[in-house]
Amino acid sequence: MNLTNYHSHSPYCDGRCNIEEFIVTAIFWGFTSYGVSPHSPIPYTSSCNMLHERVEEYISEMNLLKQKYEGKIELYTGMEIDFFDEEWNTTIEYFRNMPLDYRIASVHFIPNQQGEYFDIDGNSQKFIKLVDTHFGGDIRYVVETYFENMIKMIEIGGYDFIGHPDKISMNASAYSPHITDSSWYKDIVHDYFKFIANKGVMLEVNTKAYTPHSYLFPNVQHLKYLKKLNIPLVVNSDAHIPSLMKSGYKEAYTLLKEAGYKNTMQLSSGKWVENPF
Repeated sequence: MNLTNYHSHSPYCDGRCNIEEFIVTAIFWGFTSYGVSPHSPIPYTSSCNMLHERVEEYISEMNLLKQKYEGKIELYTGMEIDFFDEEWNTTIEYFRNMPLDYRIASVHFIPNQQGEYFDIDGNSQKFIKLVDTHFGGDIRYVVETYFENMIKMIEIGGYDFIGHPDKISMNASAYSPHITDSSWYKDIVHDYFKFIANKGVMLEVNTKAYTPHSYLFPNVQHLKYLKKLNIPLVVNSDAHIPSLMKSGYKEAYTLLKEAGYKNTMQLSSGKWVENPF
């Protein structure tokens, strides 16, 4: 099995180490391919997202690093693109014209009942305060809106895979313990994954929260169902520092095997191919 990662962040957005440090670490640990994916520019002010003015600089740096490390590791220039609505998503001309090797589609922001967008991806304490302050304490509205936006994003297309496909589960559980066991939540998630399967979309298994919180996205409880639906998966760490580049990988692959998966997906010579365990 090849070690790969296509979801990582650098100081171009909210990562804490420069890109070359990630690459050197990836080579040291035996990764065969590695992708960098800054949070895309968005139409709002956000300290976590890349500035439009730095996109060209990022792509130029990646081109230089590809040349420098050619023959040692396959490097890919990616971007994690935020979905907001029909006017800001992976398919707009702005993102289509970027010379990217791959695109991740993700939801980090959702509108409240008044149509004002908020970042729901912060830590649990911030999330709880956010729901109470800006969403009227209506956690069900937050969950339903998150998955509605995910479905809209998936329907639109223009991406290679979906980032942390049910990340709302962790913060929602902090706000309302056992919410993921409720019948309405299960119905939403099962319909959501059926929709994904019908679209033939690839999902990320995001390991970022496994070591500190024992969470995978998608949640462990759904892996057998995803296998039943034959949804292809790619394992990524969503690393913001190099030392966490393969955090949770061992556990994730063990759980995927137990769910019946025999391979994940990887980029090889610029194409998505199977990566057998």
